[in-house]
Amino acid sequence: MQTQANGITIQYELTGPETAPVVMLSHCLAGSMRIWDHQFKILAEKYRVLRYDIRGHGGSSAPDQDYTMEMLADDAAALLDVLGIESAHFMGISLGGMLGQTLTLRHPEKISSLILCDTAAQIPKETRPDWEDRINAARNQGMTALAGGTLERWLSPDFQKDYPEIVEKIKQIILATPVEGFAGCCRAISHFDVLGQLTRISVPTLILVGENDPGTPVEMSEQIHQAISGSVMVQLGRAYHLSNIEAAPEFNENVAVFLSRQ
Repeated sequence: MQTQANGITIQYELTGPETAPVVMLSHCLAGSMRIWDHQFKILAEKYRVLRYDIRGHGGSSAPDQDYTMEMLADDAAALLDVLGIESAHFMGISLGGMLGQTLTLRHPEKISSLILCDTAAQIPKETRPDWEDRINAARNQGMTALAGGTLERWLSPDFQKDYPEIVEKIKQIILATPVEGFAGCCRAISHFDVLGQLTRISVPTLILVGENDPGTPVEMSEQIHQAISGSVMVQLGRAYHLSNIEAAPEFNENVAVFLSRQ
């Protein structure tokens, strides 16, 4: 389904019991709502589950401009408003986790609890040239130039060997990402820093991270954990960046226990 929110078209899917609490899912850079296929149906047995394509991804609008994390957070808030959802449990991975932190800071009344997966609260300024390199590669050579390196960060070699069909599905999602949207979100990520504001977050927070995540390593989750009072942090197996896929059973169990207590 698609709707207009915050001046763009947002593609979303909403399923599960209509009177149940809402769980909103937000994906990674160069991903789509399908990144949550390992969680969506399971969660929808007990919850009203909303997943959507972030601006610049999937079936949502991809304007050719620099995006900010505030813009992406306001998209999510506007989507909740359009759908008549007053508040939601929010789960975001990587970019989606950055967006979730910003959304909670800007619109705290909309967030019942927060699940932050393989993400960061601060992107080092010294990495900005690396983000510009990725933007230039995408603009000059297309997403094909980035797919291999992205998969190496997202999924361990063992997982890639054992589950080639899942790897291929994820690769196709990467390749389908609009270059304009990828570039816009890279700029949002490269300037992201809310670490000094996280003490303002008071909702129950679960932090999940792959033990061997090379993209947003465990230390970045530790920073968030130390800043958000009462937060719980769990390291997942030997997973890389997409811990929701590589360590899906363990991931899902932790999410289920956390949500059941809210």
